[in-house]
Amino acid sequence: MCLFSYAEDPDPDEQASAGLLFVPVRTEAAGPVLRVFCTPLGERTAVGFSRRDLLTATLGAGQPAIPLAEAALRALTEPLGIDRLVVDPVLTARAVSTRPVYAAEPADAPVRAL
Repeated sequence: MCLFSYAEDPDPDEQASAGLLFVPVRTEAAGPVLRVFCTPLGERTAVGFSRRDLLTATLGAGQPAIPLAEAALRALTEPLGIDRLVVDPVLTARAVSTRPVYAAEPADAPVRAL
């Protein structure tokens, strides 16, 4: 006989919907463009925040955002091959520079191609 009732336990693979999310965007001439982020392991991911103040605390006050339902955000990122959604991330890092920095170079040195 089982001592535990599993009827009320949610399946870990079936997560509850996040509902309405504030999604970071870039403002372009044609309109807002969804920002895509990377996990620490380099996997592309969509990001949404359950509250505007959480977005501001993580990405700064100047970060534009649009409200989207979780289903709409997933529908936008699916054609891009992005199936991961991170809700309310608390840590972010600045974008990696494509220009190598050399300690021996003066600050006004020309950019060299690698």
